[in-house]
Amino acid sequence: MTENAWTRWPSREALGREGVSRPRRVLAWAVRLLVIGVLLGGALTGNHVHGWALAGGAVGIVLAAVVGWAFWRTTLAHRLWPSVALMAVLLGMAVGGQAAGFTVPALVIWCGCAVSSLERLPIAVAVPVTAVSLAIFAAVNNDVWLTTAVTTAGLALAGYTLRLDAEARGNAQRLLTQERMARTAEAESAALAERARIAREIHDVLAHSLSAQLVHLEAARLLIERGADRETILERVVAARGMARDGLVETRQALSALRGEMSPLEDFLTEIVGTTGRAEVTVTGDRRQLPAEASQAVRRVAQEALTNVRKHAPGAKVLLTLDYGEHEVTLDVRDSGGSPGELTGAGGGYGLLGMRERAELLGGSLRAGPDEEGFVVTLKVPA
Repeated sequence: MTENAWTRWPSREALGREGVSRPRRVLAWAVRLLVIGVLLGGALTGNHVHGWALAGGAVGIVLAAVVGWAFWRTTLAHRLWPSVALMAVLLGMAVGGQAAGFTVPALVIWCGCAVSSLERLPIAVAVPVTAVSLAIFAAVNNDVWLTTAVTTAGLALAGYTLRLDAEARGNAQRLLTQERMARTAEAESAALAERARIAREIHDVLAHSLSAQLVHLEAARLLIERGADRETILERVVAARGMARDGLVETRQALSALRGEMSPLEDFLTEIVGTTGRAEVTVTGDRRQLPAEASQAVRRVAQEALTNVRKHAPGAKVLLTLDYGEHEVTLDVRDSGGSPGELTGAGGGYGLLGMRERAELLGGSLRAGPDEEGFVVTLKVPA
């Protein structure tokens, strides 16, 4: 046994009532009532019990109960010296009771002190207190020496067994508390992650779309102030209206994703490719349901890549490949190149930087750059 084990208090969980089952509480109260009955029986029997002796015995039993309760409280608070002082008071009361002729209550108090010390005090203090209590008990007890020896050994074993049982219960309580705290932290972390996901969706869909609309509307205002022709101004307004319409569609898609009502990924890719023109979708690997974050990332990157094709290489042929790997899903959007288009055309408002950040948040990666013919965007996310 290490030095810490000798000087360490039983945990507060072990000394307290929390975690004690109802049957154990009933049994504990039954034992207490039995002890009180023995004390009262010993105090009220015998030829010496009359007058003031009877009153003194009753007062002594009440005081012993109060001191025992105070000992329970001080040990629960891990207050060493008050606990030792209260134990000394109990031992002294038992000695006084023995001197006054109350032998049975005195023996019960000494036995209780021995067991309670081993159960509730640090071992380094409990051992000498128990030794003193059992030594006085053995000296006063009138039984044969073998019976007395077996009784003292049984009391010491009972006290230590109760200590081990209380420590096991205390450890179980601490583990249960830690598990509850871990579950609470996990729930809070999941809630924060969900809030972050909603914030990203709102930022991606609304902030970019609204800022792009603002650019077009501001350009239209400047054109009006400068007296530009009607067609030029109308072009800007129409572009802003188209971006507002696209933003509304994407907002509805984001809300559906947050509710878990997303359409199958393959159907979504086929739908957006159908509005592009010269584009086709190829799906390889074993198709499966993807986590919401991974599915949403694939959808956003596909939308942005196709938007970039319409803006920078209108009329180019696009090959979109979705590959379900064993541990990840890969989206490859490759165009054949073409003549530069107008950079001010309508778009979803998602840049390569935003797509790369979304992929990295999921533990994936995104590569974008020119190839032999045109431009290629490759997304890989764990799934």
